[in-house]
Amino acid sequence: SNMFGYVLNFIYSLVNNYGLAIILFSIILKIVLLPLSIKQQKTTKKTEKIQKESKIIQEKYKNKPEKMNKEIMDLYKRENISPFGGCFTAIIQLILILAMFTLVRNPITNMLHVDNAKIEAVTQYIKEESDENVINQTYPQISIIKYVANNKKEIEINTDGNTEKINLENLYINMDFVGIDLSQIPQQNYTDVKVYIIPVLYVISSVISIRISTTM
Repeated sequence: SNMFGYVLNFIYSLVNNYGLAIILFSIILKIVLLPLSIKQQKTTKKTEKIQKESKIIQEKYKNKPEKMNKEIMDLYKRENISPFGGCFTAIIQLILILAMFTLVRNPITNMLHVDNAKIEAVTQYIKEESDENVINQTYPQISIIKYVANNKKEIEINTDGNTEKINLENLYINMDFVGIDLSQIPQQNYTDVKVYIIPVLYVISSVISIRISTTM
């Protein structure tokens, strides 16, 4: 997440828009992972071809599990296929998804690389100045960015017993993307129709992607 944050921050510095930066970052990530995706597709095609032979072996040695496993492994070796190739790709993708989730959940930490002590102090300041409920417990850093958008000022915070000044503008990320405020959390703004656009688009694009992949 931290490494991804440097890349995302660099892209953001060029386009000055969080939504656009996320899209460009995703495209770059897809391009980098393209060789892995191609390898996975090739493995899948090869695996489909040997499924018929594998079923014959399973039927032939159904009462001899050790012999059956050996024959199947030999089949994979002859075809130069790793039975765990698909698992490896899936694990890599899962790690990347978790890293991306952590990055977008905590952009101040991973993208702006602000010290956690300062973030805690700013969070406490916002709670005292406005309302306890302003800070969402699940996405506290997104709440900070939303607050900062309307309060770009210099404040005094206390970290480790030391008082220092911090400019809230340094914590600002432009999350206004084509009229959608990406800092809006659905559970806090359920009456705003716009907060449902991204989730709905995600579901639609996922269904289309699965259908295309299955057909191909």
